[in-house]
Amino acid sequence: MRVQAAIACLMAAGLPAHAETLHDVLAEAYRFNPNLEAAHVNEKLAYEQLEFARAQGRVRVTTSSTLEYESVESNRLFAQGLGENLLFSAQVQATLPVYTGGQVSAGIDQARAGIDAASSELFTATQSVFLQTVDAYVTVLRDQEQVRIRRSNLAVLIDQVDAAEARFEVGDVTRTDVAQAVARRESAIAALATAEAALASSTADFVEVVGREPDDLVPPPPVPDLPASFEEAVEIAINGNPNISALQSRERAAQAGIKGAEAQLKPQVSIVGSASKQDTHWDNEFQDSTASIAGQVRFPLFQGGAVRSQVRQARLQRDRARLQTEATRNAVISTMARSWASYEAALRAIDASREAVAAAEIAFEGAEIELEVGLRTTLELLDQEQELLEARLAVVSAERDAYVAAHQILTLMGQMTPETLRVNVPLYNAQNYGRNLDRRWFWINLD
Repeated sequence: MRVQAAIACLMAAGLPAHAETLHDVLAEAYRFNPNLEAAHVNEKLAYEQLEFARAQGRVRVTTSSTLEYESVESNRLFAQGLGENLLFSAQVQATLPVYTGGQVSAGIDQARAGIDAASSELFTATQSVFLQTVDAYVTVLRDQEQVRIRRSNLAVLIDQVDAAEARFEVGDVTRTDVAQAVARRESAIAALATAEAALASSTADFVEVVGREPDDLVPPPPVPDLPASFEEAVEIAINGNPNISALQSRERAAQAGIKGAEAQLKPQVSIVGSASKQDTHWDNEFQDSTASIAGQVRFPLFQGGAVRSQVRQARLQRDRARLQTEATRNAVISTMARSWASYEAALRAIDASREAVAAAEIAFEGAEIELEVGLRTTLELLDQEQELLEARLAVVSAERDAYVAAHQILTLMGQMTPETLRVNVPLYNAQNYGRNLDRRWFWINLD
């Protein structure tokens, strides 16, 4: 592909002794980026919400005990239980929900949709970190190369100033020619300072994403295969973009929330079993034990409109989620159009700029020879040098823009993954966390 070939040629001066590849940097960002870790924790929280929803349909057992000391005095004729007494009582109660009007099942459905949304949001965070890393990586490479080009240009201009002064000493050029060369040299010094500042800025962006300064970066690998057409890319993006998937899951969760709110208007049926024991320590010891099992039915009659309000809120949340999904779908299509156009424009710019560099190099060499024989002025040579400089800088910028735009397209399609980018890292996965919750729900575990 043209963009990769151009970047490879750009960095053809030789690979550093301690080369650092884009794959290495992507793996490091994936392992240590705090945003990704936070998204992974959020996925675990979604599994906890599912466990909480399931727990609402399980039996609940409570126990309580009381130890009481009392001292009783009385002036009644036939009073009993006088003096100091020690009372102990204990009871246990178990409640099993039999029918909740669909409230438990709605809560489970809502939690499962929340897990899907959290997984999609983790995917979104992963793609965002990868895109930021790719952008930071190739931007540092671009700025490094622009600094190199401007330093080379400054060295040429310094030589031209020396040559102009030498020709002025022998009367071949005027003081104006020397001043023009000096002005270009000083402008080149200022431009180099600006380029170095840009490199410092892109290095800071690299540190923000990866967590450290860049080492000796090598040219990035080829871009993974892209769709053959814009229409194909849009279709893939609509079906695979994680932002759309997350909002669709949120929409399902809101729909389940409506059922859960409506269930509060239905009767609730439970089986309640209890047992208790009371010991009374007087001069003689007495024990009382009781046990019971009962069916309990609760029917809401009037809640002051609170439940009806919750139902309306749940429906509005569903409508909001649906509108957000549609808006995000439109935004993905719009962003894809811009990214696709930027990618194609950058590729054309690479070809045009490389042709311009080749032509400008020939013209500059010819201008140097013609200046020696008096057919060109110093200003014309300086102008030709400026054209060559601008063409070289345009190639570097276009290569960076094309590479970033291509990965923006991959991100929109949901294909900016460790597998696609060939990043060898253990993937975040909360499914094992969820399976462990299934196995240990009966036991008390505060870890």
